[in-house]
Amino acid sequence: MKIDREALSDFLRRSRDRVRPQDAGLPVGPRRRTPGLRREEVAQLAGMSADYYIRLEQARGPQPSPEMLAALARALRLSDDERDHLHLLAGRRPPAARTAGDHVGPGLLHLLDHLPATPVQVISDLGDVLAQNAMAEALLGGVCSVSEHGRNVVWRWFADPAQRAAYPAEQHEYYSRLHVADLRAAVGRRAGDPAATRLVERLLGLGEEFASLWELHEVSVRRASRMRVLHQLIGPVELDCQVLLAPEGDQRVVLYTPPVGSDTAERLALLTVVGTGQFSESR
Repeated sequence: MKIDREALSDFLRRSRDRVRPQDAGLPVGPRRRTPGLRREEVAQLAGMSADYYIRLEQARGPQPSPEMLAALARALRLSDDERDHLHLLAGRRPPAARTAGDHVGPGLLHLLDHLPATPVQVISDLGDVLAQNAMAEALLGGVCSVSEHGRNVVWRWFADPAQRAAYPAEQHEYYSRLHVADLRAAVGRRAGDPAATRLVERLLGLGEEFASLWELHEVSVRRASRMRVLHQLIGPVELDCQVLLAPEGDQRVVLYTPPVGSDTAERLALLTVVGTGQFSESR
């Protein structure tokens, strides 16, 4: 990544102007002409020399280290989005963002409840199904969350042969590579996260299939795809899978919608009539 010195200089200057001295614990004083902080005050708050900071605002000097950028972000009272922007302007990778974890916000739960005719799931970037509406459960089955990885779609795909029975055999290799490439991208973003490490270690212990695909080091975030489900009650169903990323980045809203010109909508309507009870029994 390359530093953008001019944009970095402008952002630092404007951010400094927006911070009131009293908000930074500094006295206002009767003779203050600067609307925000002085350059020397930013340097003091960030624990760096005034000369170093002045050179940054003058679009010269060395590239700031991640530690120096973190100190500047604190001194300038930047938000998370502003902090990330500061890192990118300085040619550095932003620090790991805050994550939503397993908590699904009320807004997403509201969305699930108000799309009764469309299968919808909330899935973590590692593949854990965190929430789903009744239509998704009727179409794709309930999720066991007793064990640590029982609700994980990648784990179930490689560990449970019954999971694959719901998909055409000729597409199994495609789905395997899709799952592994998406998981590889998530693990890379999480950089040593214990949950990600445990999941990969357990998957590697399952056998040769996952291990050989993991060794390929293919990376591809799943955003949209076409899938075919062999449902026990309504037969084969074609679906467009659209993935919407939540702002936190570690949760996705997955919508399963009928392709244009297909009879999927009619089949899903039939599934609504049948209900989840009979499906669960046949499953």
